[in-house]
Amino acid sequence: MPQSLAAVYLHLVFSTKGRRAWFVEANLRSRMHAYIGATSRELDCAPIQVGGTSDHVHLLARCGREISLSGLVKEVKRVSSRWLKAQGEQLAEFEWQRGYAAFSVSPSNLDRVRAYVTEQEKHHAKFDYQRELRTLLQRHGLEWDERNLWD
Repeated sequence: MPQSLAAVYLHLVFSTKGRRAWFVEANLRSRMHAYIGATSRELDCAPIQVGGTSDHVHLLARCGREISLSGLVKEVKRVSSRWLKAQGEQLAEFEWQRGYAAFSVSPSNLDRVRAYVTEQEKHHAKFDYQRELRTLLQRHGLEWDERNLWD
């Protein structure tokens, strides 16, 4: 086939370093989500939904054909970290955690995952990011070492 085509949907989740609540202010959180979406789009990974709370982000996107998963996450974190630090002196020490979680999403589940990402604040009224991530890892059959899960 002379043409390369792909329909790969990813649900990425990553936290601030130490799960520090950098995005308490709704306006900053909204602008940061928009910036992450724009960055993903520039990397040819069309964002479907960006969401999260004060200490973590969810990105649902259709991945482009020419970027690796690790390359996407690395660049989204790098660019958004630089942007956040430029938003004010109070953000000068901002950092993302080193790791991330990535889950494949079938086209038939896109609406459900989009709603999940959209409703993060409501969702986290019930439990914290750590419990959420453990639950996602379990649902997707991933094994992890608790000692290396958090930074």
